[in-house]
Amino acid sequence: MTSAETVQIMGPMLGLVVGQQTLEHLADRSLRALLALRLVLCGMLILGLYPALATWGLFAYGIALLHRFDGPYNGGSDKMTMLILACLSAFYIAPSPLWQDMALSYLAVQLVLSYFVSGYIKIINQEWRTGQALQDVFLFSAYPVSTSLRGFATHPRLLWGMSWAVMGFEVLFPLTLMHSTALLFGLLVAAAFHLTNACLFGLNRFFWIWICAYPSLIWFQDRIIG
Repeated sequence: MTSAETVQIMGPMLGLVVGQQTLEHLADRSLRALLALRLVLCGMLILGLYPALATWGLFAYGIALLHRFDGPYNGGSDKMTMLILACLSAFYIAPSPLWQDMALSYLAVQLVLSYFVSGYIKIINQEWRTGQALQDVFLFSAYPVSTSLRGFATHPRLLWGMSWAVMGFEVLFPLTLMHSTALLFGLLVAAAFHLTNACLFGLNRFFWIWICAYPSLIWFQDRIIG
């Protein structure tokens, strides 16, 4: 799979995800004109119509939102959205195939780091190593989906095991790059992890936007390592 083919796959995926994010805000009548423009750009990506123009437009729109809300409106999911848009925008203006590969490689490396750094931060935190962090999440979380799952907090051994499973997977994720089969397995586990978070805590945006970046990592493993 070439870098151009990878971007062709990612474009429609990104259009669907950003479109879904946009639909969440249509109730705000004061923003409907801007949201309609964003939906048009998403539609262009989905249909493959002037994908470079659509990507640049969505990136500019994202920059405007960062200014409007003094940072990412939805935290990590918005950061990943902007990262993908920035890398694809760079891909389209790259002066040569080498620089196109560099743009896509940067996205792939950042995706790997998103797991590894998250795991490292957890593993040096005593509360995560003892399972206390997850216990606090289930006890005090403000996420509405998790209110019916407070009972998990009464099972410390289970939470300890879950904590180490998450930390172990995240810090070892870079090793999946050693082989294409290992990478596919790792991405399936990662997707299941995000899906679990979506079901337990309502973090559905993380699930969809992280999956959008997966093709870049599959390409990276095959092009650079495989």
